[in-house]
Amino acid sequence: MDRLLPGRDPDGVPVCRDCAGISRDFFCDRCGFEGMLLGRRLCERCTLSDRLAGLLDDGSGQVRPQLVPLVDLVLDLDRPKSRLIWLRRPNVVRLLQDLATGRVPISHEGLQQQEHWRTAAHLRDLLMESNVLPPADRRLLLYERWLAERLAAVEDPSRHQLLHRFGTWHQLRRLRAKADAGPLGRSPTSEARQQITQADAFLSWLAARNRTIDRCRQADLDAWHADHYATRRPAQPFLRWCMDNSTMPRLVLPPHVIKQDQAPMHQHQRLAVLRRVLHDENLPLRVRTAASLVLLYAQPVSRIVRLTTEDVIDDGDALMVRLGDPLSPLPGPIVGLVRAYLAEQPRLARASSRGTACLFPGRQPGHPMDPTSLLDQLRAAGVPVQRGRASAIRQLVLQAPAPVIARALGYHDKTTTQLVTEAGGTWSRYAPGDHTR
Repeated sequence: MDRLLPGRDPDGVPVCRDCAGISRDFFCDRCGFEGMLLGRRLCERCTLSDRLAGLLDDGSGQVRPQLVPLVDLVLDLDRPKSRLIWLRRPNVVRLLQDLATGRVPISHEGLQQQEHWRTAAHLRDLLMESNVLPPADRRLLLYERWLAERLAAVEDPSRHQLLHRFGTWHQLRRLRAKADAGPLGRSPTSEARQQITQADAFLSWLAARNRTIDRCRQADLDAWHADHYATRRPAQPFLRWCMDNSTMPRLVLPPHVIKQDQAPMHQHQRLAVLRRVLHDENLPLRVRTAASLVLLYAQPVSRIVRLTTEDVIDDGDALMVRLGDPLSPLPGPIVGLVRAYLAEQPRLARASSRGTACLFPGRQPGHPMDPTSLLDQLRAAGVPVQRGRASAIRQLVLQAPAPVIARALGYHDKTTTQLVTEAGGTWSRYAPGDHTR
């Protein structure tokens, strides 16, 4: 039984009130929970319940019926003290009261119009997790808001119209298609922001040369890339789109040169890092589990964080993970590691309202861990993520046909075929047996 440990024994070890001889009790007068008591001798969770009931009162003395699932979710989350601190913020208080009284519609559109977008975004996550709002991609909604604000700052009508067409019909269409296939990561929306910013910069630069986009010449394009060498890549999707739509003449863009900054990682180095990760008990289980998927199955961090508990299949004898088709079996040492990680995570035991739970949960309810955060933790643990992935996939395509590896690990078959060539493999390896007709 877990109890509050307010006292100390002669050796300084924390002990319960009975062992410490403390006469005062720390039991909540409403629910009987022993813990930190706040005003009126109520625990943090009961205090949180009263606070939510007051903020979400629709005027009848009761919580607005549509928001009851939100209250249940917030009370079910860990760390009620942090929720109480959150409810002290004036922006949060104002928005909750507006939702409760109907001044702000309970909809994505209503929250999208709010001035304090960070507050609205977090509350929207909670409303989606509690099924008050239908699911929608969080990063896509934030990008739509950013795009509207960015375009509103463009004063020139012709430039505004062109950027609006590019952002709406090109970028948003692609982002929505990706969001339909799975949650958007940080990279697609970040790249889209850079492309809009550099497209606007190119049009402004062109106007300063007394040129319009339809009169742009090769000399102008060459001069832009020479003057803006560091930001040339984000502008090129906009330039290609303009050429494809006959908005500007068909010109030649400088080729993109990929430089190999680091030498490929040798296989024995990758396996040495994998062995260290598997046996280093000082590292968090989350880091060890993610590092194993990187070093063994060449999985990018952005894909690892999107895994759910349903992607790990345990039949008692074997443990498999769904990275592609078919399922990928985990070796013996990693089986124990993944099972220990699943047992350690209390948040994984509670499925979200969408019927599943993130294998690497983040701070936002129902959302996975941020890939950048996990990448930083892997690097701090001494895991060379990029080189380790490159080494693993090159070894795998030499052991099995490239299309098979592509399907099993979620790669494109053209990528694995190219890797076979780079690694010195051939197509002369076939499955054993009689291949005569």
